[in-house]
Amino acid sequence: MAKNWTPDGWKAFEAKHLPKYDDPAMLEAAEATLATYPPLVFAGEARALQSELAQVCAGKGFLLQGGDCAESFAEFHPDNIRDTFRVLLQMAVVLTFAGKQPVVKVGRMAGQFAKPRSAPTETKDGKELPSYLGDIINGIDFDDQTRVNDPQRMVRAYGQAAATLNLLRAFATGGYANLRQIHQWTLEFMGRSPWAEKFKDIADRIGDALDFMAACGINPENVPQLKGTSFYTSHEALLLPYEQAMTRRDSLTGDWYDTSAHMLWIGDRTRFEGSAHVEYLRGVGNPIGMKCGPSLEPDALLKMLDTLNPGRVPGRMTLISRFGHDKVEAGLPRLVRAVAREGHPVVWSCDPMHGNVIKSDSGYKTRPFDRILAEVKGFFAVHRAEGTHAGGIHIEMTGQDVTECVGGAVAITDDGLADRYHTHCDPRLNAAQSLELAFLLAEMLNMELEQRTADAA
Repeated sequence: MAKNWTPDGWKAFEAKHLPKYDDPAMLEAAEATLATYPPLVFAGEARALQSELAQVCAGKGFLLQGGDCAESFAEFHPDNIRDTFRVLLQMAVVLTFAGKQPVVKVGRMAGQFAKPRSAPTETKDGKELPSYLGDIINGIDFDDQTRVNDPQRMVRAYGQAAATLNLLRAFATGGYANLRQIHQWTLEFMGRSPWAEKFKDIADRIGDALDFMAACGINPENVPQLKGTSFYTSHEALLLPYEQAMTRRDSLTGDWYDTSAHMLWIGDRTRFEGSAHVEYLRGVGNPIGMKCGPSLEPDALLKMLDTLNPGRVPGRMTLISRFGHDKVEAGLPRLVRAVAREGHPVVWSCDPMHGNVIKSDSGYKTRPFDRILAEVKGFFAVHRAEGTHAGGIHIEMTGQDVTECVGGAVAITDDGLADRYHTHCDPRLNAAQSLELAFLLAEMLNMELEQRTADAA
């Protein structure tokens, strides 16, 4: 357990990007309500994820983390949850097939409600209002009432997260993830994508392998890994009053866990010395992620690792690089070298989304697919050069047929962004673009596998 730590100790530290609530009594009442609710996840599940991430640390796995930029109350629907889940399943199959190693599946789901913003207010048509901070804090509609920070939204977010988790657990273990269902995972609208046909080829090959295994007496009934999968949830631990209210002491170990998700991460804006977010997360037993951008110096990163993982426990820390396609090969190596030199066990993951946002000619915020791919290629190139493991990908994506990121094989154009631009915050890859990225990632994993084989020889 962390020394000199309590769930509310973060309040003595500098807290950035936290909302101000007009009525402290309402905030206290919402926190008290949440504190009596059951945990959303269990400590044993968090430890299981950490064990799987420890294998990724050792170069024996790959982390696939993806989901919504910001979950919303308005788009909460079982079909949306199902479609994102099955695209992640498809991506995981492609990566497992190519890399010949396990893929750890973590959704940005069941809790990714809060978003940091670059400015506290925004102005439209001469009217200034507080910025939208995510549905767990205020509403997206631009009016005085909706933009008031409402602590009762935390209680509603808990309810939506609980329902989402319930469905995800059913999908993961109730037969939907059975490899015998692999041909059913392709979404109807993806038929026009060339990658859908390529996925069908992999599905056919897996089906043939399952037929052979069945003839040998190996089937989903006696090998449970064939009919289900482990699936975990994660979100940025931004809204600390919510996270504190969801903190519970594990009855088996006596350690504290944040039961709002299996994995939490610290964003680039809340990662600094003396941060309330760092202070909170150093005391919980969950696996922790930390965004690493161009502003992060190697010495500061090492201090953060010493604070968050003083015991150097493998699987505890995932470092999520987010440099931008044109900065990754210049900025990432010095961080990788510093961590390797000090012997910190970490999973290195690539967030190719946040450093590649542009304003399109049509006025929409978008992310060009070619820039996303370029950052991923740069990330792999750095780790190949440094002799370290490119261990994961962290993307904002959806199973919906949206038009938010330009490019890809489906060739979304600037003019086409307006067709189905539905995001509440940042642009997401759609299902076809996500699967395309998985196949291109698979090629890179194949190269890494060939490199390791050659080195071993």
